[in-house]
Amino acid sequence: MDPALQRHAEAARGFMPPDEGLALHDAALLVPDGGSPMLEIGSYCGKSAIYLGAAARARHTVLFALDHHRGSEENQPGWEWHEPDLVDPEVGRIDTLPRFRRTVHDAGLEPHVIALVGDSPTVGRHWRTPLALLFIDGGHGAEPAHRDYDTWVPWVEPGGLLLIHDVFPDPADGGRPPYELYLRALDSGSFAEERAVGSLRVLRRATRP
Repeated sequence: MDPALQRHAEAARGFMPPDEGLALHDAALLVPDGGSPMLEIGSYCGKSAIYLGAAARARHTVLFALDHHRGSEENQPGWEWHEPDLVDPEVGRIDTLPRFRRTVHDAGLEPHVIALVGDSPTVGRHWRTPLALLFIDGGHGAEPAHRDYDTWVPWVEPGGLLLIHDVFPDPADGGRPPYELYLRALDSGSFAEERAVGSLRVLRRATRP
């Protein structure tokens, strides 16, 4: 990865360890040059968007970064991952969009990272574009996680990549929904695992049914 972009990614606000971020970037470099776009669900403040956006630039495509920017359940007041300085005092709600935009701007990736601001299922109902890569890292509750899977995985093109974050086989290490998505993908017979780094899983869709 470009050293300057790697420094930007590691300094950005977020919860992805550097080894998983580099694995995310390396996987994204495997998409076809000039091919279909990539999409991430759950952008927060832009950390993962730098890793993926750097690869999008190298592969002459774009990353669509989808997030409502109001924070997932675990980011809300009273929860473990709440960050009070991300609350917009005028509306009293989390707003990570300004931080996300600044992160992408400072990394010089605005031409390659396109913010989609909205609710995942709402945007998904109107989506019609095949994806070379889908990265699922949105809400980790059972309902939003499985809804993201149902909405977006059908758009992964044959030979395309599905990446899932926060996959913990041991329940003591983390929540179950991302692990359940990982098992769903494998059990579907449509995806095979290519790589595992920390809690990141990289799977590839079969080129034929």
